[in-house]
Amino acid sequence: MHSTASDGMNTPTELVRIALERGLAGIALTDHDTVAGVQEAAKQAASVGLDLIPGIEISIRFQHTDIHMLGYFVNVEDEKFLERLSGLRGIRDQRNDMILSRLRELGIQITLEEVKERSGRPIKPGESVGRPHMADLLVSKGYAVDLRDAFDKYLAEGAAAYVSLTRISPSEAADWIREAGGVPVLAHPGLYGDDQVVRAVIESAKPIGIEVSHPDHDTEAVERYGKLAEEYRLLTTAGSDYHGVRQGKVFHGELGAYTVEKSSVEALRLNASAE
Repeated sequence: MHSTASDGMNTPTELVRIALERGLAGIALTDHDTVAGVQEAAKQAASVGLDLIPGIEISIRFQHTDIHMLGYFVNVEDEKFLERLSGLRGIRDQRNDMILSRLRELGIQITLEEVKERSGRPIKPGESVGRPHMADLLVSKGYAVDLRDAFDKYLAEGAAAYVSLTRISPSEAADWIREAGGVPVLAHPGLYGDDQVVRAVIESAKPIGIEVSHPDHDTEAVERYGKLAEEYRLLTTAGSDYHGVRQGKVFHGELGAYTVEKSSVEALRLNASAE
């Protein structure tokens, strides 16, 4: 799930509270290219007896496709890891500027300051701004009907204002996660639109696991990626990819709707300690 440290609508503390209310035993906070919210979430989780998995979702580029690599149980105080993430956020900032420039070329007048204001609070050091912030603003200013419309028209891959800069490779992302004491897991493979790309990522990055259950995976996709996990001997994970409620809609899935058994969490934890 995602917090206000990246493009989520809830603070880390609020996410812990919601998870507790919904009877979850634990959660993983995996903000985009930042771990700025993990310590707050961990402190709150410890106070209420909730298991908090420190995580990350790293943006990468492979064969002309944007890919996300999840990292679970990363050391959020690893200085080299933090320095690397800072570099990724610099690339993200460049991309954001270019997207806004393209939107202006399309006659859509929005500024980075307005985008940041949509978060409802000042952006803190180490936090990141993403496309959902922009989508929210596009809807509020009448340029799109809802978030999906904003992405389809302007922000999704192939859309009018889409921009993707050179990013690190899947193998680099996986290595960074391992070197920070974590476990790399390929996120939501069904979103990439090409299972040959998914296979190539698995073979090059050698993640420990793959996210099989996700809001954007239908029953057929869950079965397909479950078989792929068996083929490559990968752990299977689940994620709500919860970003909170924007414009009255949950984005992507509802918190707590996609879960795994404790045994799956312990398998990840064991692999982290074995790295």
